[in-house]
Amino acid sequence: MNFIAKNFSEYQALYQASIENPVQFWNDFAAAEFSWKKKWDNVLSWDFDQAKVEWFQGAELNITENCLDRHLAKIGDKTAIIWESNNPNEASKQFTYNQLHAEVCQFANTLIRLGIQKGDRVCIYLPMIPELAIATLACARIGAIHSIVFAGFSAQSLKDRINDASCKIILTADAGYRGDKITPLKNIVDEALLNCPTIEHCLVVNRTNSPITMGPKDKWWAEENEKSNNHCPATAMQAEDPLFILYTSGSTGKPKGMVHTTAGYMVYTNFSFRNVFQLKDNDIYWCTADIGWITGHSYILYGPLSAGATTVMFEGVPSYPDMGRFWEVIDKHKITIFYTAPTAIRALEQSDISFVKKHSLKSLRILGTVGEPINEEAWHWYNKHIGHNNCPIVDTWWQTETGGIMISPLAGITPTKPTFATLPLPGVQPILFDEQNNSIEANNVEGRLGIRFPWPSIARTIWGDHQRFKDTYFYTFPGAYFTGDGCKRDEDGYYRITGRVDDIVIVSGHNLGTAEIENAIDEHPNVAESAVVGFPHSIKGNAIYAYVTCYKTPENENLLRQEILQLVTNTIGPIAKPDKIQIVSGLPKTRSGKIMRRILRKIASNETESLGDISTLLNPEVVEDIVYGAL
Repeated sequence: MNFIAKNFSEYQALYQASIENPVQFWNDFAAAEFSWKKKWDNVLSWDFDQAKVEWFQGAELNITENCLDRHLAKIGDKTAIIWESNNPNEASKQFTYNQLHAEVCQFANTLIRLGIQKGDRVCIYLPMIPELAIATLACARIGAIHSIVFAGFSAQSLKDRINDASCKIILTADAGYRGDKITPLKNIVDEALLNCPTIEHCLVVNRTNSPITMGPKDKWWAEENEKSNNHCPATAMQAEDPLFILYTSGSTGKPKGMVHTTAGYMVYTNFSFRNVFQLKDNDIYWCTADIGWITGHSYILYGPLSAGATTVMFEGVPSYPDMGRFWEVIDKHKITIFYTAPTAIRALEQSDISFVKKHSLKSLRILGTVGEPINEEAWHWYNKHIGHNNCPIVDTWWQTETGGIMISPLAGITPTKPTFATLPLPGVQPILFDEQNNSIEANNVEGRLGIRFPWPSIARTIWGDHQRFKDTYFYTFPGAYFTGDGCKRDEDGYYRITGRVDDIVIVSGHNLGTAEIENAIDEHPNVAESAVVGFPHSIKGNAIYAYVTCYKTPENENLLRQEILQLVTNTIGPIAKPDKIQIVSGLPKTRSGKIMRRILRKIASNETESLGDISTLLNPEVVEDIVYGAL
């Protein structure tokens, strides 16, 4: 069987085979496409009631042998990674598969020399520089579990993640460039490490020549790496050994350390990458995400490299030095596949079209979007001005928890509709549930989205808290995985994601837990209580709106707002800062004391005509006050 569909009828045949006999389907794909040290004894064991899933039980492999070693004989001289600097005047760097393999092996030996062993956790807090990719793969090479923290999170957030995973070493840089800003990463790490007893070493890349203090645990990356050779056999990993932990916001306020394991994640990221993007040998593929997010894990590193693709890493932002940077990079490197976020598209759409028209963009053949549903206006702008009405757009839906793309067109194969993620990938079995938790089988319906059968890259647990994993994803709909998303299925069976139905807000494609932001705001000595909701934003998709009650009437509300913004920045990071903070006399609550966020969301969205019946509230009078004072 050809597992990469070349037309719509082949997709339909693949999908049918994957649903009729998923075990045989994934057995055959995994056997045909990858290098295994030992084949599996059993393809799949699962029990959604206990939130237990295991794929390829008994198999032994190393994911880096599949991303690097197996390519060396045939395409060792092919470019694996193109790195583009934040500064357009700084030279790009290219790594062939041979070179990347050598770099990964060398740094793997450095980690071994510093005492890192299979199963140890390594925290990576690096900007988008080549060392980030090298470090990630080096961890996988020796069986260490990497935990990458986006280099925009605060010292508090970093500390929480290090301690939750009991990381043994942290990898960072003196500082990082991002547009016209320099982020003092080492200073942030120093603050975090005041309360991280498990960290034994801090390895520092000199990226910006920023002045930093080197303490007894600190070592320069380059100096340590020079002591290592570049021969490092890959450690044999069990199929279900953890590959990485990646933290995502949770509705309880404590981030969830999602655990992805080795074999199933490898199999599915490869399968989904090749099918969705219809990869060709000469493609230059660019995903603009940061490797600190799941998109970067799956579709900058593991998916593309396991497929032998050329993948681009970009250190900068779309607006620096001007709003034409993306288009300049596309022409410079002859990008053929471009995968970015609707947030970025909306921001670029609002800039002068001359930034686009300076560039030909003729190398492009496929466009993609990721992180949140794309609105119709942005879809048409992207199609017309970037794709010249000649590039299929793959609007991909998936999550940190799913590990890989779940619902998406296959580029140039699936007929598309603006705002629709269209159809599930082979192996993915979506199901919609109504308000009474009954499954809805018909078309032209709307409900909450679940998945009824496991796929290979599903997360296996939350690090250190399997009960929370079970309660979050498998309690709502017994026998199915609950995505937390609302969804429409139209007359053609196409799926359109309508947004979160839980206490998560997607801002610029990033999941932010409202409870986590509320916890930070509540640390202010004059804040009695807070409630955080999302509201529509023309660029970000959603923005954060915070309602705050105080112990004492603040003398200066603007000063209080500034102090709250600083608290959120220090506790979580600037990405979580509210766009609006309204000081209110009280919050609307049920008689049991639950805050009615539904009402607050309506007010934040200026939908005050449809607040519904508020007479049953404990304190209905506060609603009028909030509406009157809405920002």
